[in-house]
Amino acid sequence: MKKETKPACPVCSSGKTKVRSEEEYKDLIKRLNRIEGQIRGLKGMVENNAYCPDILIQVTAATSALNSFSRVLLSNHIRTCVTNDIKEGHEETVDELLATLRKMMK
Repeated sequence: MKKETKPACPVCSSGKTKVRSEEEYKDLIKRLNRIEGQIRGLKGMVENNAYCPDILIQVTAATSALNSFSRVLLSNHIRTCVTNDIKEGHEETVDELLATLRKMMK
């Protein structure tokens, strides 16, 4: 997949975009929809005065789902963007990846 630099994503700090395959796009959106539902469920639990440990268990499930999303996205990024950039001689992509990993591991 080739990264596009225009039009820039209005919420992305890098200003870069990426064209994803239909399969990757659908998988990521499906995961995000599930996470969104979990977060709405958490909000409902708080609004309905659910017992704290019950909420905390659901928070753990949502956190796990978000971590899984991150792993899939990172894997896709390495297999496509990073690999392609290195093949094209853009070694700075490795520095960008390392900086991203440092931020993720805070």
